[in-house]
Amino acid sequence: MGFDVGVVPSNPDGWGPPDAPAIPQSLGGGASIPFAPFSRSDKLGRIADWTRNPAGPAAFAAASRDSVFDFTSAEDSLAAGAEDSSFRLVDAKPPPRQPRFGPKWRFNQRPQLPQRQDEEVEARRRLAEKERARRDRHFQNNRSHHHPGFRGNQSSSSAKPSVDIQPDWTMREQIPFANFTKLSFSVADQPEDLLVCGAVEFYDRAYDRVNPKAARRLERFKSRNFFKVTTTDDPVIRRLAEEDKATVFATDAILAALMCTPRSIQSWDIVVQRVGNKLFFDKRDGSQLDLLTVNETAQEQLPENKEDINSAHSLAVEATYINQNFSQQVLHRDGEKVTFDEPNPFASEGEEAASVGYRYRRWKLDDEISIVARCEVHAANIDPSGGRQFITLNALNEFDPKITGVDWRQKLETQRGAVLATELKNNANKLARWTAQALLAGADMMKLGYVSRVQPRDHYNHSILSVMGYKPRDFAAQINLNTANMWGIVKSIVDICMKFEEGKYVFVKDPAKPQVRIYEVPSDAFENDYVEEPLPEEEQVRPLADVDATAEEMDAVAEAEANTASATNAGEGEKSAAATVA
Repeated sequence: MGFDVGVVPSNPDGWGPPDAPAIPQSLGGGASIPFAPFSRSDKLGRIADWTRNPAGPAAFAAASRDSVFDFTSAEDSLAAGAEDSSFRLVDAKPPPRQPRFGPKWRFNQRPQLPQRQDEEVEARRRLAEKERARRDRHFQNNRSHHHPGFRGNQSSSSAKPSVDIQPDWTMREQIPFANFTKLSFSVADQPEDLLVCGAVEFYDRAYDRVNPKAARRLERFKSRNFFKVTTTDDPVIRRLAEEDKATVFATDAILAALMCTPRSIQSWDIVVQRVGNKLFFDKRDGSQLDLLTVNETAQEQLPENKEDINSAHSLAVEATYINQNFSQQVLHRDGEKVTFDEPNPFASEGEEAASVGYRYRRWKLDDEISIVARCEVHAANIDPSGGRQFITLNALNEFDPKITGVDWRQKLETQRGAVLATELKNNANKLARWTAQALLAGADMMKLGYVSRVQPRDHYNHSILSVMGYKPRDFAAQINLNTANMWGIVKSIVDICMKFEEGKYVFVKDPAKPQVRIYEVPSDAFENDYVEEPLPEEEQVRPLADVDATAEEMDAVAEAEANTASATNAGEGEKSAAATVA
């Protein structure tokens, strides 16, 4: 059957539909249909609704339940909606009971889920805060320093330079560390030994078998003297300078500090003297170069109070003391020594000097510049082939495992690599300097001792837990110490200083920024020699030729002295009276 379009009535009397519309046959045309009265607030059913746009099937189903032919106003529709929302169906059927055993019952405990979710959200929030704080610390460290992990032991607000910058000093150069990292220079010829002085003892190989379970107590060597003599006070270097053996003179400690400049954090200074066509690199008395730094490149900051045994200064003194005693304890003290060309140049007759050999070596940088440096070796050893080897001895010290994060007594036997990696992170500059000094001295082996406190709060008694040996070149490659970059830094500094006029200069590491500054200082700077000041004229003794004073002059002098004495007595009387009244 076709679709019934219905009946379209015609109105013969005029326009529009007729007064009595016809009822289609499909609705019972011709039949009498009762009409039910209704109010405007009643909703009528409808067949279709083309006035709404549902968002989906569920919305379409919900919209289909609403009335299309709603003749109420907006206010009436809102009231009707409120009435409809208050109507609910009530299901009197009890919910099915579940057994209280088995995995289903455990995992269907719905009331615990929100609590567990809140705990997980709180834990994630705490982890996010910790990560944010860690990133902030890392950002601040990278802002103030030059390499990863370069946090510094002193903040910019409290950091002080190693030497007081005087207002009459003139800054000549300012060099950022970034310029040093790009330098490279290779020394073509092998160094030449001009002279070797002192005497060294043989290394005791029994210390290679020391472990935390069989530790050795660190001894004290108060009778042996250790010398930290600067360049210009060395009589051998003075003699070599007079013989015009080189143009630049220094010590291995000073050269190592310059070579490892980009790794340093704490402030230090080196005095440079230009005399004619020669340069002398010196250190001041009581300089920072005489002490060994501890945890210089670590993330955690050490206390600044010097009275604290774990402060940076106290640990530096303790590390220097440990290093000196360790270098003498691991030797055969049976009297057999390896003597060199000349005796120790700093020890007086009858004085017992520590086991050390001074090698005065010369490097030729170019046709005009050559460097002579006094390098130290601490012991000798016989290799398996019967040859003689030179050894440098240094010691790392542990002061508190809670601060460093690694307990040497537990990790040295099973995880030596982890212990060394931690030390490379916390003491990168110190280990690089020791390696550079071993390379400069031409040592065949460098021994590193691990020395720890017997008790964390006792900084007087220590134990040797282990001793490890490394070849200097292999260890330099392991810690990423490039010898070409080391010599490039020294060559650039020498070239800069050679352009200056004759005089005295000081090379200062900035305490807060990764850069160094060169100041021109007066010629008498850093001189501690006592100069007696002249007495005032009235206190000086007159010579005999001037004693011809007339009687009038003598009377005038006596009268002036009397007046002065009376005034002094009167003032004292007034003070005593005021004190009595008070």
